Amino acid sequence: MKEKNISGIQQIGIGVSDVYEAWRWYKDFFGVDIRMFEEAAVAEHMLPYTGGKPRARHAVLALNMQGGGGFEIWQYKERTPEAPKLPVQLGDLGIFAVKIKTRDVKNVYENFRSKGVTVLGSPVKDPKSEETFFLEDPFGNVFQIVHSNNWFLNNKGLTGAAYGAVIGVSDIEKSISFYKGILGYDKIVYDTTDVFSDFNQLQGGNNKVRRVLLQHSRPRTGAFSPVFGASELELVQVTDRKAEKIFHERFWGDLGFIHLCFDIQGMKLLREECKAKGFPFTVDAGDTFDMGEAAGAFSYTEDPDGTLIEFVETHKVPILKKIGWYLNLRKRDPEKPLPRWLLKAISFNRVKTIG
Repeated sequence: MKEKNISGIQQIGIGVSDVYEAWRWYKDFFGVDIRMFEEAAVAEHMLPYTGGKPRARHAVLALNMQGGGGFEIWQYKERTPEAPKLPVQLGDLGIFAVKIKTRDVKNVYENFRSKGVTVLGSPVKDPKSEETFFLEDPFGNVFQIVHSNNWFLNNKGLTGAAYGAVIGVSDIEKSISFYKGILGYDKIVYDTTDVFSDFNQLQGGNNKVRRVLLQHSRPRTGAFSPVFGASELELVQVTDRKAEKIFHERFWGDLGFIHLCFDIQGMKLLREECKAKGFPFTVDAGDTFDMGEAAGAFSYTEDPDGTLIEFVETHKVPILKKIGWYLNLRKRDPEKPLPRWLLKAISFNRVKTIG
């Protein structure tokens, strides 16, 4: 390979206290009913972020076949995960909210509200004049529902899965350089500073902030790019109070959004690039790592404020586990998408009952 390839957001990591309780909720409301892997094991490589000790955990990676990144739902098994020490506010440093895509924002709002979901205000226009609203899951995590025309399948579900994130930063210019230079988010959709009506139902939403919405001008390529699809990141810098670090004095895997993960090919090239640009890998699992039902290489770096960004180079993935059908990706063209019929076959991993 001459350069690394980013296929899209593979997943958002979510630390929870009960992996099955959380997955049931996310399946019901965000359609993540495809089990790509489930494993109870020891996280041995994350020592810089787990108090210097290997930690037992139970993790599930679940996808929505309409498209978007998946959810890695992650639970400690031998310690009680900690909540933030202070209420998390918009602009605090780290992943504040996950963006969930839909074809019809108002329809999702009415459906979710009728089912008792904690919606944070009614749909209003964002700075690009599209309707949006926020909600809170039963575990205190914030999600933003946004409109998208980018889909893989249409199974009549109300939403896809992860379309991006709202990330609190301390210096937007430095953060733009990181997310543009390393992750390809080179298109600034808007860059504006004010007190915003679409934020006013959020903790800290009445503060004055600068917000920059980033998208990628180049379509994502790679084996799973049709499923992961396009994505966007919104950087938020609070201007009239001190921003706190969301994971201050807590471990990776504690409650909340623990990382943003990208599916990539060319780990060696990316390792060299991140080091040259001043963001060296802080975790590096090496050439390959067996996750039971899947295998690959993974690494982590930090954005300028310490938000964890994971890179996964997938080597083996289950297509139909019941008959032992696994796909080896190591000898494929890294920019070529898998055939649609093969990607659709991942639907055979759909689960009806959880736990």
